[in-house]
Amino acid sequence: MPAQQKSILITGCSSGIGLCVAHNLKSRGYRVFATARNEKDVNRLLADGLEALQLDLQDGKSIQRAVDTILTHTNGQLYALFNNGAYGQPGAVEDISTDVLRAQFETNLFGWHELTRRIIPIMRKQGEGRIIQNSSVLGFVVMAYRGAYNASKFALEGLTDTLRLELHDSGIHVCLIESGPIESRFRANAYAMWRQNIDATNSIHQAQYQMMVQRLEKEGPAAPFTLPPEAVLKKVIHALESPRPKARYYVTFPTHLFGTLKRLLTTRALDRLLLKASGGGSR
Repeated sequence: MPAQQKSILITGCSSGIGLCVAHNLKSRGYRVFATARNEKDVNRLLADGLEALQLDLQDGKSIQRAVDTILTHTNGQLYALFNNGAYGQPGAVEDISTDVLRAQFETNLFGWHELTRRIIPIMRKQGEGRIIQNSSVLGFVVMAYRGAYNASKFALEGLTDTLRLELHDSGIHVCLIESGPIESRFRANAYAMWRQNIDATNSIHQAQYQMMVQRLEKEGPAAPFTLPPEAVLKKVIHALESPRPKARYYVTFPTHLFGTLKRLLTTRALDRLLLKASGGGSR
């Protein structure tokens, strides 16, 4: 049965998965605190009837303000945290500056870590809680020209697995959701970050970048096997409400496929398949 007025903090609610989960969990009876980085998105969430506030994962003071505000409204209680706010930084590893890589980690890992550390003492005091991390199929296999994002998600998985062991007797359950292609603005945002941070004109990978741009600018249906964000919502609900939530939830066919192939194939054979699946790096 769904929890009645148990509270949950969700990051990255401006669109896609975060927005879908926020609205549906509110309808399900949860007290949802939806957060976004930009003030205009927060205002839109408020207009949609959600309890919303600003939270920038690259700003420790913003994280602290959001947590303090939520705890004021909940009398110091918080049942669940859904870490979801993230972005992808495309580009060849040799074309990504260390500063750009650091920025990827600030949002996709360090911000999540700081927020989670502030929430764990609350859950320990309660004797219960759920921490749900929205990872990716690229948290356990890689694709070319996604090195910054791959690295941030691999790091997230290692940190989360460690946290799960350390919280095993606390009443706090820690879960990873490993999705593949989901309908969202993720690709559009990634394209914008590529244009902002990658010098494609002077890159040895210029040909692959040109094919990538042609794909991203072409109007048409979503990538094969893309599912709506409700597919992730279903897994989030199970992670929140099952007495024995799973450590990992696979979402979409590619996640199931590559999870199986990683166990069965040699590294070299898997590399060949991953290169083919990514169009030699152009997808």
